Amino acid sequence: MARKPRIHVPGGLHHVMLRGNGGQAIFADDADRLAFCALLADGVERFGHRIHAYCLMKNHVHLAIRVSEIPLSCIVQNLAFRFTRAHNRRAHRVGHLFQGRFRSLLVDADAYLLELVRYVHLNPVRAGLVPDPSDWLWSGHRTYLGRDRAAWLDTGFVLGMFDERDVRRARRRYAGFVREGLGETYREELHHGDADPRIWGDEAFLGEVLGTSPTPGPTPQLKAIIAAVCAAWDTDEAALRSSGRQREPARARAAIGWLGIQMRAATLGQIAVHFGRDIATMSRQVGRLVADARRDQALAAQLAGLRRRLE
Repeated sequence: MARKPRIHVPGGLHHVMLRGNGGQAIFADDADRLAFCALLADGVERFGHRIHAYCLMKNHVHLAIRVSEIPLSCIVQNLAFRFTRAHNRRAHRVGHLFQGRFRSLLVDADAYLLELVRYVHLNPVRAGLVPDPSDWLWSGHRTYLGRDRAAWLDTGFVLGMFDERDVRRARRRYAGFVREGLGETYREELHHGDADPRIWGDEAFLGEVLGTSPTPGPTPQLKAIIAAVCAAWDTDEAALRSSGRQREPARARAAIGWLGIQMRAATLGQIAVHFGRDIATMSRQVGRLVADARRDQALAAQLAGLRRRLE
């Protein structure tokens, strides 16, 4: 049976798995691993996607990638080709390094982003290689904890979900969340969807991705969020729907997106559709808002106050 084509959704979150050909080792040494990370950094710069988590094992790699306009296939194929070429040149060998077609799963980020990040970073623990994920040097976990640096790894969005104002508190809460998963075993659903093997999410997410369900109108809770943000930013919904790129309307839309996610009033995709934006743009704006709020106490207090009043 022919494989179904990969699904491209701008802003979509993917669990990517790259395996060595025939189970062979991908990395000969730390120089190989550093070269692979350099290519990850170059890919982020070149293609504009975000990497929320990664883990380099001996014969396979896990990545949590949120794409923008460039399809996932272009990103991963470029990465695999360039690393194979460099690896073969260094090892004086020829032939394939990776196993055929890479595996990927489109994941409902609103529901499962945190679980996916934890699952990826706990891979060395599940494999029995280390007792604690912080003991593994080749994953994003230590960067989330502030022990290592990887500028190409986007930790801000996830840490902002634990605490958008205090990064140290966010790191502590993130670490606690990961510890809660230490006993977690292999999870089939994070490798292979049920209704569609390419997708993991509920029926509403599948319908939204596959275009089989109508786009719902805003819920009463989302309407309340929009009204509250419009009042706070002294604007109206028509201005937020306009095609302009002014900073303040973009900031107000990002606040609606952030509040919608935090209060589970709507998915980011639904909010993007409501305002006539693509999900990648909305995702970037929300991420920028969270980052700004960590530096701007007045903005952080404004967002926290809006959330308290709405709840």
